[in-house]
Amino acid sequence: MLYYSTNKKTSPVSLHDAVVRGLAADKGLFMPEVIRRFPPAFYQNMKEMTLREISFVVAEAFFGEDVEADKLQEIVFDALNFDIPLVRVADNRYSLELFHGPTLAFKDVGARFMARLLGYFNRQEKRQVNVLVATSGDTGSAVANGFLDVPGVKVFVLYPQGKVSEIQEKQFTTLGHNITALEVSGTFDDCQALVKSAFMDPELNEKLYLTSANSINVARFLPQAFYYFYAYAQLCGMVEHPEQVVFSVPSGNFGNLTAGLIAKRMGLPVKRFIAANNRNDVFLQYLRTGSYDPRPSIATIANAMDVGDPSNFARILDLYGHSHEAICADISGVSYTDDEIRRTMRDTFRREQYLLDPHGACGYQALVDGLQPGEIGICLETASPAKFLDTVSDAVGETIAMPEKLRKFMQGEKQSILMPVGFNAFKHFLLNQQ
Repeated sequence: MLYYSTNKKTSPVSLHDAVVRGLAADKGLFMPEVIRRFPPAFYQNMKEMTLREISFVVAEAFFGEDVEADKLQEIVFDALNFDIPLVRVADNRYSLELFHGPTLAFKDVGARFMARLLGYFNRQEKRQVNVLVATSGDTGSAVANGFLDVPGVKVFVLYPQGKVSEIQEKQFTTLGHNITALEVSGTFDDCQALVKSAFMDPELNEKLYLTSANSINVARFLPQAFYYFYAYAQLCGMVEHPEQVVFSVPSGNFGNLTAGLIAKRMGLPVKRFIAANNRNDVFLQYLRTGSYDPRPSIATIANAMDVGDPSNFARILDLYGHSHEAICADISGVSYTDDEIRRTMRDTFRREQYLLDPHGACGYQALVDGLQPGEIGICLETASPAKFLDTVSDAVGETIAMPEKLRKFMQGEKQSILMPVGFNAFKHFLLNQQ
């Protein structure tokens, strides 16, 4: 399958080139030329299938023309060595727990898949592949751990100084080996701008083999469609009318939401989506006005959502032919303040004995506020509450225990390199890493 740029100013490329390049030459994001629809029989039989089995079928629709079936199955099965359970919280509201992977965040799915796919493509390459990734929290840990010790791959994680939780920071600054953490004296948007500038720099791309593991990469965001199908499969075993399902998605860079929209385009019977925002609500303003006006990100307790110019908005526009009306028909939006997020964590814990992280709290409150009669809501619980121990403990009034997975990271020694916001310093650094 070929992949075209959302800017449509350059020729389509192969999956291999889309994955390795990350970003198109015209600065657009890659999209698959064909989005296949599954027959009704797939949905009828899905509740009897495992996460791995469902994901392999979906992966074949995306990547089957470019990767041998046995290799693709191996990639899928190895990447998804954990479960993604759907848990009933209250009445018609459910939580899809995406935090059972190695770094306790949803990005384990896409990062682990991409690492293995890139390893597959890189098996005959003689050049080192340099993975650049900007993170507002969970992306860095998922990518760093997913790519740890992958032969021929070096990872550079850029993160905003003082704007990620200690646990998140420890998950990618303590690994060493082929992982380098760059502590940028700015915001996530600054980190993302450095990565994008690197891809656009002729000298860097001539001398280095660069790719990205952010959700701008097709191999990162497309696998996130897997768990929408799996959520629906589990729901089919729980309720009589799953066709009334509404997905509420905590929204940062919008890779997660975009993957869900593509799943719907493939035939998944989703009624609608809710984009749940924190104070960084440029997408909500777009839904209300039809005007997209990026702005500097605002620091919140839901830090992984602190994105003022979400990259995947371009994909949403492309998917809907730039029709504001069509986008609004499938997606509504809400936003919540830090105080409202804390209140949701507290109230849900007290009433339902269910613990939410700050991001999942945005998604869950959107269901509480926005579900219509007859609808069934699924909120994407994108990270373990334990990754935000102080914030969650303060909100619910109880001390939250740290899982053993996280405890091991906390025992490691932080290794990071301070990096100014200016691109020249970043470029010089990269050129001297070879």
